[in-house]
Amino acid sequence: MIRVRDITIGEGSPKICAPVVEVTQEDILEEGEKLALSKGVDLIEWRIDFYDESSDISKILQTASLLRTVVGKKPLLATFRTKNEGGNKEIEESAYKDMLIAISESGDIDMVDIEVYFMDEKNTKDIVKSLKKNVVVVGSYHDFDKTPSYDEIIKRLCFMKSQGVSIPKLACMPQNRHDVFTLMEATQDFVSKNVGLPVITMSMGDYGKVSRVAGKSFGSAMTFGCLGKASAPGQINVDDLRAILNIL
Repeated sequence: MIRVRDITIGEGSPKICAPVVEVTQEDILEEGEKLALSKGVDLIEWRIDFYDESSDISKILQTASLLRTVVGKKPLLATFRTKNEGGNKEIEESAYKDMLIAISESGDIDMVDIEVYFMDEKNTKDIVKSLKKNVVVVGSYHDFDKTPSYDEIIKRLCFMKSQGVSIPKLACMPQNRHDVFTLMEATQDFVSKNVGLPVITMSMGDYGKVSRVAGKSFGSAMTFGCLGKASAPGQINVDDLRAILNIL
């Protein structure tokens, strides 16, 4: 379990995170304020790769500071999703590293996402160690084409753990219903052997929607929904998501 501001990830019902995927600073702040007021949202994710000033660290830090003001006490997760893993932009390795470190040291961000396969193993482990001095680190892997095998899912989650991340996250695209259950079974087995380590997994698209609401049943500690624009296929409106989670 990990405490972030007023919520505990890995305890009780899966926490609901909603993304801000706007382009301009004005729209980012407007969407952030709207999400902060929503009772269905536990955490807010700022998708920096959609920001039109994402190549300027000073602008990113300025917007992060303003965003912190409008979201209040809700935990803020900063993510730059690379194009290779379904994001909006490409980025050089050095720029990616500098941006993550700067954001983590800003004092305005609670959690930072790092793609664990973007850099080589040693660089990733070193950066994770630096980031963890200031923020909760979500180590992530996304496959928008397919669902890895059971063994591969376990292998990737174990690799994230070995890199020292606070929370491993894996999202993949199912081709059929069996793929969804493969993800859920692998998550359950990994969680049962790693008690106390929160894990986030999800199956995307229409087939995978069940994984976004059934996290408590198979071990995923967080789910992603949306109020405005979705950041991934299959995201459910946060109000509907909250109602379903309450029923379950």
